[in-house]
This record gives sequence, C-alpha cells and structure tokens, in this order.
Amino acid sequence: MISVSLCMIVKDEERVLERCLNSFAPLVDEIVIVDTGSSDSTKAIAARYTDKLYDFSWTGNFSEARNFAFSKCSCEYIYSADADEMIDEENAAQFRILKEVMDPQVELVQMWYVNRHPFRTTENYEKDLRPKLFRRLREFVWIDPVHETVRLDPLVFDSDIEILHMPEGQHAGRDFSVFLRELGAGRGLSERLWHMYAQELFIAGETADLTAAAPYFEQRKEEAMSPEACAEACCVLAREAGMRGDAAGLFKNVLDGSTVCMCSELCLEMEAYYRKEDNSAEAERWKEMAEETEALLVENFVEN
Repeated sequence: MISVSLCMIVKDEERVLERCLNSFAPLVDEIVIVDTGSSDSTKAIAARYTDKLYDFSWTGNFSEARNFAFSKCSCEYIYSADADEMIDEENAAQFRILKEVMDPQVELVQMWYVNRHPFRTTENYEKDLRPKLFRRLREFVWIDPVHETVRLDPLVFDSDIEILHMPEGQHAGRDFSVFLRELGAGRGLSERLWHMYAQELFIAGETADLTAAAPYFEQRKEEAMSPEACAEACCVLAREAGMRGDAAGLFKNVLDGSTVCMCSELCLEMEAYYRKEDNSAEAERWKEMAEETEALLVENFVEN
C-alpha cells in the first residue's frame, strides 16, 4: 500500500476547513498545512488535525506557496487539496482501494473535480479530470530497445474518484489582483493563463475588473499569435464596452472578433445590446446565431 500526504495551502478558511479535513484525514498518512496569513481561526482548526503546520509569507504567487508546501511532505504520494473540497463515503472507499492497488510506476493520478456551487469563476462545467495525486519523488527510467531515451512524460492514471468542490464564497477578485500584478510588472502571462484570465473575466468579472484588464487585452489583441487568441481578447473587450454602454466599442470588437473566429460569446454580447435597446427582433436573431456557434471561452454559455 502506498503512503499519502494530504497537502494544503490555506488562508481564512475557517468556514470550510473542518469539513475538508474530516473527510480526508481517515484516508491519508500525513497532513501538511501551510498558512499564508490567516486572520481567523484557520490555524487553530488545522492544529487539531496535524502538527505539521507551517507559515508562509504570501508572495502573491500560488505556485511558490504550493512548492513550499510540497517540500514539507514525506510520504510516497502527495494529494493536493483545497479547503473547499471534500470527498464522500463512496469515493473515499475508492480512494482506499486505489492506495492498496496503486502501481508504483504511476506518477500522477487524475480524479474527477465535481462543481456543485454557484460561485463560478473559470469552472463552466459540472466535472472534469484534474491531476490530484502526485508521486513525491520521480524516478527517471530509460525506455526503447534501441536509440534509448529517458521517459519524460509522466505515467498518468485516470481514476473514477470524484472530489466535490463546494466553496462558500467568490474568489475572482483575488485572482484578478494576481493577474494584474503580473501584467503590471511586465512579466506577462502564458497562453494558458491568458485563456483563464479571459474566461474568468467573462464569467465573474464586474465592470471595474474588465476596465482594469482592457488595456492589456487591447495589446493582446494586437499581438495575438492565433485567431483564437485575438477573438478571446475581442470577447473581453466587447463585454467591457457593453457593460460601459459604449456601443461603438462593442460593435468594433464584435466585428474584429467575428472576422477571425466568430463565437457564441460575441453573439450574446450583441443580443444583450439589442435587449437593452428594446429591439427584440435583432436580439432573437443574435441569440439564434449564438446557439449555432461554438463557444470560445465559456462552454454551455448560451444555456447559462
């Protein structure tokens, strides 16, 4: 049987932490919790479950905090959890079986991340596979009978285990501040983070959030290396203009986006505009177009 460390970074999670730890504690061999500056009872709750409780001065970088937390783990595998997760009895039973039968060559296990909450930011799905269980130390192995090479891709196992994601609050503002800090410092974003920033703005952004992001997406639009990236920027800019009541800006970005990659998000921005103008015929026409067009940022956005 493999050994598993439960590894978490937390801050002000007193409302959900006990629920999380009650569900996972019986399944793991070690609990490592890193606090990044709580001002509530989070640390007191954590201390009831483990003596491996550490402080980490927040740097504004989640990866740095998680790397520090991983460095404190000692088991063969690390389960990376957020405080607003939990596992029910049925899936806990599968987790126990997984520990017993795990092939030690597996380096990463994916589990189903199930969203059951109204506070969506980038999660526009009911569930998706996510990497959750990581081999702590990687062993490099030579492969191929000739022209041999070291295996670089991890051995991944897709399990049927479902992890419930049940937050009790909205975290979009926190994420937006990180995006803006990185861009303001000139460090830029990866293609993946650009997509997630656009997605999160489109789902959870208020007018002020979109306006703060607009200059960066204007630049992104001009420098985009792909039609999809340009269209994503146009989606954000069209929504920002529409929220401010800037019809000219809305039309310009819908037109620019449609010339490279028409998507349902752009159609729905036009529908919203014509609804405000009490032009139901045009609104319905754009809604029909949205239903016939694929989404670029938000899956099932027409239904939402």
